[in-house]
Amino acid sequence: MSWVEALLLGIIQGLTEFLPVSSSGHLELGKVLLGVEAKESLIFTIVVHGATVLSTIVVFWKDIAMLIRGCFEFKWNDETIYIVKIIISMLPVAILGLFFKDAVKEIFNNANIILIVGCMLLVTAVLLAFTYYSKQKSKNISYSDALIIGIAQAFAVMPGISRSGATIATGLLLGNKKAKVAQFSFLMVLIPILGENFLDIFSGKFGSETDVSGIALIIGFAAAFLSGLLACKWMINIVKRGKLVYFAMYCLVIGFTAIFISY
Repeated sequence: MSWVEALLLGIIQGLTEFLPVSSSGHLELGKVLLGVEAKESLIFTIVVHGATVLSTIVVFWKDIAMLIRGCFEFKWNDETIYIVKIIISMLPVAILGLFFKDAVKEIFNNANIILIVGCMLLVTAVLLAFTYYSKQKSKNISYSDALIIGIAQAFAVMPGISRSGATIATGLLLGNKKAKVAQFSFLMVLIPILGENFLDIFSGKFGSETDVSGIALIIGFAAAFLSGLLACKWMINIVKRGKLVYFAMYCLVIGFTAIFISY
């Protein structure tokens, strides 16, 4: 992997992790178009995912610090309740990771991966389009909402289904506040991504048989972090203004393009 490829893939990861257009789908498309091999992409994927996690922490550091402080008060307060809701939201993806991890990996190794990405991008487009008709209520995210949003996140393991798009759209369709849904969507993914990365690192895969240079990894990390930082802040404003329908149109175009390319 050259530094130019690392730069491009890092920017793709950083932008699409937060924008509702599927980071996994765009990364797969990018890898195919750039000719990046699977053995190169694993370590790179771990690094750029770590970069987007860091950008999330930077954007929400005040909220994260407040949650940590509230948790260590050891009482049933607003912060503890919020953390419990995040834990509930992680249950579906945790179950998926424990019992169906190999099946999910097989999807990414499928010879028709571009066709799969294209079809799932169309699903993302439909889901985002439905938010145009959502009715925002004054309620906060409930325990049941957290579980349903978590189920939406579990479906987003499919390449082409946007994690942020699925979780934010689901939260909006449930009638939750726009700003609260965006915040919850970005915070709920921190532990699952970190957990997956640590598992890959400790399994010995992180440093095994890769042709990615240290320079390429650094450039990819920096590109993903900086673009993720901008995309995260941008996405919060987009959700507040209810402009997700434009991303539905984008996913529709890219989805049909991917399907056309696959043939």
